[in-house]
Amino acid sequence: MHFVDAKGILITSDGRCGMNIYRGCTHGCIYCDSRSKCYQFTHPFEDIEVKQNAPQLLEAALKSKRKKCMIGTGSMSDPYMHCEEELGLTRRCLEIIHQYGFGLAIQTKSDRILRDIDLLDEINRKTKCVVQITLTTFDDELCSILEPNVCNTKRRIEVLSKMQKRGIPTVVWLSPILPFINDTEENVGQILDACAQTGVKGIINFGMGLTLREGDREYYYAALDKHFPGLRQKYITTYGNAYEVPSPNSRALFALMRRVCKANNMMYKPDDCFSYMNEFPEKFKQMSLFDFT
Repeated sequence: MHFVDAKGILITSDGRCGMNIYRGCTHGCIYCDSRSKCYQFTHPFEDIEVKQNAPQLLEAALKSKRKKCMIGTGSMSDPYMHCEEELGLTRRCLEIIHQYGFGLAIQTKSDRILRDIDLLDEINRKTKCVVQITLTTFDDELCSILEPNVCNTKRRIEVLSKMQKRGIPTVVWLSPILPFINDTEENVGQILDACAQTGVKGIINFGMGLTLREGDREYYYAALDKHFPGLRQKYITTYGNAYEVPSPNSRALFALMRRVCKANNMMYKPDDCFSYMNEFPEKFKQMSLFDFT
């Protein structure tokens, strides 16, 4: 990893406020879109760029914001990858979010988030905290191939369960679903059943498939050559150089997701999930009317 002083930390887009404390990732997921050249990395993806002044920038930004809101993190770089154990920048930023009375929507694949469960609980009690976990495959052996340097799906389901016991709401990213690899009704059904059992609020899926573009595609195809010989050619024959790579089973898989979600009162439309995660609690808005400090 290497350290930089960032110029800013909060990004606002479409009314959403988010941040990335790190750049790059060490989880090694073979499908990661963040490897794409469009993100203009000037360093190797596994050489983590650490925004060492992130807590100071975040505090300055939150001090100046007149309206409380939800703060998102984890969309481009996992806030709980390996270096967080040593650096603790994510925890420091969460403490600042709690201190200034903002909400949190945090996304990860890692069980390292349990280190901060007490703090997440405090944020949720004061305002609102939504924990987002990515799940792709229920099979442990396959998970170790697709996501080699992070805890497996069953451990992530344990994380969801522990959050549920604390009353911390959770949302699952069921993505990506890789054609000819994990795009089976058995796999998706097992994940959905586990989500229902742990009381997940919603499932986010933008299409049963994945996206591939320059940088990401080459890394993914190299992984296919290593772990699934011959599958690269099947992708090329089926999809060419398309950006969107839908599963041939996408219609049936989405129907399954919709059916299970409806039966268990889980949101399944992305807009509904994002609206829920970005909604700052009304109870705190009302309290803040009398807060003139």
